[in-house]
Amino acid sequence: MAPQIDYTTMVFKPIAEHFTFKLDCDIKRRGYYPRGGGEIIVRVPPVKHLNPINLVDRGTVTKIYGRAFVAGVLPYKMVKDMASAALRCIRREMRDLHVNIQTVQEPKDGAFGNGSGIIIVAETSTGCLLAGSSLGKKGVTADQVGNEAAEILLRNLRHGGCVDEYLQDQLIIFMALADGISQVRTGPLTLHTQTAIHFAELLTKVGMIEIGNMQTCI
Repeated sequence: MAPQIDYTTMVFKPIAEHFTFKLDCDIKRRGYYPRGGGEIIVRVPPVKHLNPINLVDRGTVTKIYGRAFVAGVLPYKMVKDMASAALRCIRREMRDLHVNIQTVQEPKDGAFGNGSGIIIVAETSTGCLLAGSSLGKKGVTADQVGNEAAEILLRNLRHGGCVDEYLQDQLIIFMALADGISQVRTGPLTLHTQTAIHFAELLTKVGMIEIGNMQTCI
């Protein structure tokens, strides 16, 4: 499942702006399956050049923060349960780090339909951002949603890379179009990333080299 819009604003936007373009993402209304109806306005001023990026040193995790939400007729207790379950899961591996998960009841005029979810972001001493997220589904408890998001975050922290599995492929096109050489340390390449590399090489004639060991650098 594709990451939610909060991933775009909390992770993709600040990292993508390292290429020296500006991205303004204004969330007008949130929408949830099956009705949809979400609305965002994205503004990106044109630029003549993109700078290369160099994300190879992850550093250490300095803070973890996130956002858990419910919308529509769903009870606020669900958001508390999601956040608490995520915190317990993270604490099993990272006992001493402060974790701040904001709990939100979406306003009725700011959301369309019923929905719930959570995103958790880890920020490092070198400015890397990695995340885990999950959305509520029928038959899945709030605790399970919180646990899933936390497990995804921890999985992406374990591999030692500078980006998570969802950001990998989103950076490829910018790396291909940037002036100079970009380097990004990742975990194992996802199929989406391998596909993005294949087509970026076909369309731009740029060569990408994968260096693999316990981590991967592209």
